Amino acid sequence: MKLSTTIGFNGDPERLARQAQDLESAGIDLVWGGEIYGFDLVSVLAYLAAKTERLQLMTGILPVYSRSPALIAQTAMTIDTLSGGRFVLGLGTSGPQVIEGWHGVPFEKPIARTRDTIEICRKVWSGDKVTHDGKAFTLPLPEDQGTGLGKPLKLMSRPLRTDIPIVIASIGPKNVEMTAELANGWQPIHFVPDRFEHVWGESLAAGAAKRSADLPPLEIIAGGTVALGDGPHVQEARDAVRNNIGFYVGGMGAKSKNFYNDLFKRYGWEEEAEKIQDLFLSGHRAEAMAAVPEEYMDLAMLCGDEGYVRERLQVFKDVGVTHLNITPVGDDPLETIAKVKAWVE
Repeated sequence: MKLSTTIGFNGDPERLARQAQDLESAGIDLVWGGEIYGFDLVSVLAYLAAKTERLQLMTGILPVYSRSPALIAQTAMTIDTLSGGRFVLGLGTSGPQVIEGWHGVPFEKPIARTRDTIEICRKVWSGDKVTHDGKAFTLPLPEDQGTGLGKPLKLMSRPLRTDIPIVIASIGPKNVEMTAELANGWQPIHFVPDRFEHVWGESLAAGAAKRSADLPPLEIIAGGTVALGDGPHVQEARDAVRNNIGFYVGGMGAKSKNFYNDLFKRYGWEEEAEKIQDLFLSGHRAEAMAAVPEEYMDLAMLCGDEGYVRERLQVFKDVGVTHLNITPVGDDPLETIAKVKAWVE
């Protein structure tokens, strides 16, 4: 099992470079960042490509609505070449509030759009002329939808790799099924390994049954916050996770469409999900956070003495996690990373 972690950008490039280099030295194998409506993720990873030597660099995620599939393919090829073959293309749909509110694009056909994007990216990297007849994209654009002057084009540059790994962030049943069919890797969120089979098993099996023999086994990037030992840092870590899940389950979406609330219900916390959302949307945020069940905290986090945490690591490994994604908390996060690295190896 390898280690991954998220990396942010606060506007200080030198601090970002030092952080990435420290993570690399401590044993992290892959770093990834998000892109919502702050700094663009592509530029950040291109900068890190020049400042690191071994780290894999992943977009986690590029929304499939914010760029055309061909541009996504070009972007991936560029960072992969700049980094010497260390790039992983992480894709996802984001959600209606961001896509329609920030990008002004209708949140339509999310699964079809993701599928078409994956297929078009691989066609672009192949070097052949790109044609595509999908449910979300048709290349070239049909005559009745444009000027009629579009024609099949092929990449003008030669990519370092034609098989850049594609990881999909997905949680819905059909989206996870598509991920297991087409992607190199899967990045779920709010992962609870003990309820893995109940929530994900059927979708992953259905996708795997349609998976091409040319693709390697599906990798899984999942994990949780790590707080070793006892003391105030453990409670601080639990509070941070509680507030994070409360925000997602309660407020990341409308009352009628919140993918994370739906996931929490599928995990078995139906009443808690309803309560958290009702409290959050009515302005009672502290009460919403307090309603996050302790059971979720215990199962999703890697908190406690080192022996217990090592036992919990095995649970993640047993369900197929290939990249343990960790957020280390404590006086010396790099030391925590080094310990976990030794345990997973």
